[in-house]
Amino acid sequence: MVDLDDAIVARYESHGESFEVLIDPKVVQQMRDGKEVDLIEHLVIDTIFKNAKKGTRAPEDKIKKTFGTDDPIEVARFIVLKGEFQLTTDQRRIMQENKRKRIVEYIAKNAMNPQTGGPHPSARIETAMEDAKIHVDAFKPVEAQVPAIMDAIRPLIPIRFDKIQMAVKLSGENYGRCYEDFKAFGKILREEWQSDGSWIGLVEMPAGMQNDFVERINGKTHGEAEIKPMKKKG
Repeated sequence: MVDLDDAIVARYESHGESFEVLIDPKVVQQMRDGKEVDLIEHLVIDTIFKNAKKGTRAPEDKIKKTFGTDDPIEVARFIVLKGEFQLTTDQRRIMQENKRKRIVEYIAKNAMNPQTGGPHPSARIETAMEDAKIHVDAFKPVEAQVPAIMDAIRPLIPIRFDKIQMAVKLSGENYGRCYEDFKAFGKILREEWQSDGSWIGLVEMPAGMQNDFVERINGKTHGEAEIKPMKKKG
C-alpha cells in the first residue's frame, strides 16, 4: 500500500456518478504504458470512493451497475486506465519531466541523422523539442506521442527512424561472450563460422544504438572484434 501523502486521486465519471481511488502516481504511467502491476501494492486502500477527500464511499450497487463488478481491484484498474487525475503542480511537473526523458531516450535509440548515418545525441534531440515547444502528456504512452514529436522537430534537425546493419567478426571465444549482446541490441540476420574458428555475422538494430553497440562489443572483446556498418543497397 502507498502512503496517503504520496497518492493522487484518480476519478471516473459515468451517468452523473463519480468513482475515485487513491493511487501512487508513478504506477499510473506504467499501467497506461501496458505494464502489468500488482495494483493492490499501489493503492492507499482497496476502496472505491464517491469522494476520496471526504472519505465518502461509492454505493456498491452503483459500482456494480457501472463496472459490471464490485471487485475493488478490477474497478480501480478501470478507473486508472480510463479516468482522469487530480495532480499537484509538482506532481504534474515531475511526471512530465520523466515522460520527456523517456521520449528523448526512445528517439535517440531509434533515430538517426540521414546526413551522417549516425545517431543524434540526446541533448540535440532535447534542444529540438524545446525549440519546437513540444508539450508532453504525462499520461500518454511514449510511442503514442513520438510520431507528432518527430514531425515537429524534423524541420529543425535532419532525423528519421531507421535500422542499421553491423557486420561483426570475432573469435569463437569472444562469440560466447557477445552472443547475448547481439540479441539485446537487435537480431542476427546472417552468421557463418570460418575455417579458422572465427565467427562473422550481420546484426540489425535501431540506428541510434550503433555507437553503444560498438562500445559494448569492443569492451567485451578488449577491442579484438572487427565491426563496421553496412551501407544499404540502392
